[in-house]
Parts: sequence; structure tokens; C-alpha cells
Amino acid sequence: MQKVLNLFDFKQKVAYKTEILAGLTVAMTMIPESLSFAILAGFPPLVGLYGAFIMGIITAIFGGRPGLISGGAGATVIVLIALMKSHGLDYVFGAVAIAGIIQIIVGLLKLGKFIRLVPQPVMFGFVNGLAVIIFMSQFEQFKTVIAGQTEWLSGNPLITMTALVALTIAIILILPKLTKAIPASLVAIVVVFAVVLLFNIDTKQVVDIAKISGDFPPFHIPQIPFTFETLKIILPYGLIMAAVGLTEGLLTLNLVDEITATKGNSNRECLAQGTANIANGFFFGMGGCPMIAQTLVNLSSGSRARLSGIVAALTILIIILYGAPIIELVPMAALTGVMIMVAIGTFEWASFKAFTKMPKSDIFVMVVVTLITILLHNLALAVLIGVIISALVFAWENAKRIRARKYVDDNGVKHYEIFGPLFFGSTTAFAEKFDVQNDPEEVIIDFAESRIADMSAIDAVNKITERYAAIGKKVHLRHLSADCVTLLNNAEAIIDVNIMEDPTYKIAVEKV
Repeated sequence: MQKVLNLFDFKQKVAYKTEILAGLTVAMTMIPESLSFAILAGFPPLVGLYGAFIMGIITAIFGGRPGLISGGAGATVIVLIALMKSHGLDYVFGAVAIAGIIQIIVGLLKLGKFIRLVPQPVMFGFVNGLAVIIFMSQFEQFKTVIAGQTEWLSGNPLITMTALVALTIAIILILPKLTKAIPASLVAIVVVFAVVLLFNIDTKQVVDIAKISGDFPPFHIPQIPFTFETLKIILPYGLIMAAVGLTEGLLTLNLVDEITATKGNSNRECLAQGTANIANGFFFGMGGCPMIAQTLVNLSSGSRARLSGIVAALTILIIILYGAPIIELVPMAALTGVMIMVAIGTFEWASFKAFTKMPKSDIFVMVVVTLITILLHNLALAVLIGVIISALVFAWENAKRIRARKYVDDNGVKHYEIFGPLFFGSTTAFAEKFDVQNDPEEVIIDFAESRIADMSAIDAVNKITERYAAIGKKVHLRHLSADCVTLLNNAEAIIDVNIMEDPTYKIAVEKV
């Protein structure tokens, strides 16, 4: 039994009161968001809540780290809107299941570790862009529908909504200074709820978004043709959803690692996400991934274990089954205030200080990722572009580091001591270092302070030796590291590589 508990990380000491209260708070913030995104995509409202429950319970138990909260995230739902409009809900369920299979494959191949390649400026841009999106999305709660037209609130409704949001924010800011025994967000929701009921205040409530009562998630095989044509339709959506979910999820996992000074398991998170999404595809859920806003609510409420995520998921299920009449009366102003504070807490304010200390290239990457995240709401694309720009900048900077110290020894032999990495970006500068026509009959190229990194580098070395060989001069390659020699040997099937004395190219390699 203990081995099973250890497997799920239940061996850690759990503050049950804190975890339960944090889970309740998370559930309160997840319900309106899941409903909103489901309605936005054209799904039945319960599909959003089913997705939140299924994602939440599976990833809370089997996920990559405690404290991480998963649900029907907007980033993944947005991907499916076009498929919903063109082919309907069953095709969406098929795409969600496909996304889950892809995520499991990524986890089994242990590819989750590649999230470590995301640079810090990209992380800053991702988090800041997401914070802005969370903040801006709250303005929707200051709108109402009149005669089929969406209009901004005005007059008393606007004053009431603003006052209740301000009360929520005030409680969240002040209460932690008095006590941290109860999550401030949960207290704020309860207090504002009580004020609205006590004074019979007319304001927007959860029921104004959708009815949320229902049954246990039903088993449902997607009613789609099991043909190659169907696969061609749903596979692209599944791929994009899987990529977006893994990107947002693993970045969120890294963020929690930093906040809690602990280490999560990215591959395990991939497997849990995939399993949850497959379950969503067959149990009427819209799928999803880790949700950074709810995760931060969870952490700010004091949670550091898996229990809060389990409580949040079970709370959503209980509300679907029994508690809908009460939860539907919760004022949207309270939930809006909580999410505004989450957005403020999510934003990396330290990134402003970085503007005076970071390289201009890193600042550019951070701004680009932030803007793409805000304008396109495509987190995977924003991160991908940020990583590509960072990689290109890195390659360019390293390409400029290639240098050569040149001298002629007492025997009349010309030495080229190469410094810096030799790779595709530095091959042109490398070739320009040599004076083939005016060099003596014997030349030594010393790689003690350099490294041949790729096929382009091998080709560059070969071309230099060919130029010397063409005019009858002899070249020695010295101090090639063992991995460089291995790389040269492996390249022989593609490029004419000569690393021993050769009568044609007159190349000699001396390893010291």
C-alpha cells in the first residue's frame, strides 16, 4: 500500500485544511472559465464542465507534479472552434482523443525534456502575454446582451459591478496581512456572495452564462466514420491541440518548479495529459491542459500537494450533480475580481527591470512572444517563434566567435590555432582566415581550442584541405577531440572525409 501512495506522491506531508480550501477556491474560478470557453466554441456548456472534471481528476492523481491544475483551457479550446463549425461535436471529440494519443507518445519517447530549450526571455514573454489575456478577458463580464446586441454596462449596473469587483480585490489584498489560515480568494467569493444575497443586489451571476446542472459524464464513442478521410480531417487539429497543450502545460510546470523550488516530471505530465484527453474524447469532455491562472490561484492559496487538485475536480463534479442551484447564484463580479488578481500575480514585473540589463536581442524576443500571445492567442506559435529567434541569435553570436591565431615556426611551418566553435554559422568566417596562395609548403591547423560541430563544419575543413592540396601543399589537422573524430568518421558516407595521411589531399591528422 505504501508503494502505491509513494507512486502518487502522497507520501509527502499534507496540510489537509489548506489543500481542501485551495481546491474549493480553484473550483470556483474554474467553473465560469470552463463555461465561457465552451460557449465560445459552440459546445454545450456541460461539455466544458465535464472537460474540467476529467482533466482535473486524472492529472491531479497521475500528473507530473503536485500543485499543477488542469482543466478546459482556452488555449486548446480555441484550436477546435473551426472543426466544431465545419464538422460538429463528434469530430471534436475525435480530435481530442487523437491529441491525447500524440501526447502519450511524446511522454513515452521522453520528449518532454525538450521544454528546457525554451529560453528565459521566451518564458517572460509567454507569462506576460498570458497575464494580459487573462486580464483583458475579464472585461467581457462588464458587458451585457440587450435585444440580441452586446453592449457595455452603464449606469447603476456598471457601478454595482465595479464596486463588487473592487470589494473582491480589496479582500484579496488585505486579508493575507491579517491571516493566511484561509485562502483570501475563497473568502472574497463567499463575502461578495453573501453581500449580494443579503442586500438583494441585482448583478450578473454564473446562471447568466449557462445552466450547469447535469449527470455523471456519459461514455460516448464519437459518431464519426473510422476512415482515412476522417483521420485526415481530425489529425491536424489533434496535432495542434497536442502541441498547444504540451507547450502551455510544460511551461506552466516549469513556472511551478520555480515558484515552489521543487522539480516536476515533464514526461509524466505528458502521459497524464494524454490519458486525460483520451478520456475526454470518450466521456463528452472538451479536453484541455494545465491552466496557469488556476494553478497560480492554487499556489497562492497555499497548496503544495495533489489533494487540492483532486478536491477541485470532485467539487466540480458534485456541483454538476447536486450543487448547481447554489453555484449558479455566485456573482460574476467575485470571480472577475479573483481572476484580475491572478492576472496581476501572473505578470512578471521583474521583466521590466530586465530592460536595462538584458541584451537587446533578449528584450526583442520577450516583446515578440508577448505580442504574439496577446494578438493571436496562440501560445504554441508564440513560444515556437521565440525559440527560433533565440536560436538564430545564439548561432549568429557564436558564429562571430571563430578566430585564428597565426604564426610561422622556426621550421617554416605556418600554424593556424583555431578558437571558437566551427559550425554552419561560422564556416564562412573560418574559410576567410586562411591565406592558401601565400602560405608555406606545410600548414598546421590546430583545433585544441575549437570543436567541429556539424556536417557544415566537416565540409568547410575538407574544402580548405582541397584548396591546399590543389597547389601541392601539405596540411596537418591537430588536436581533434574524440567526438570530432567520430563525427568525421560517421560523415564518410556523405562527404569525402580524410582524417589520415592521404595522397590526394595530403592531409594528416595528429591526435595528442
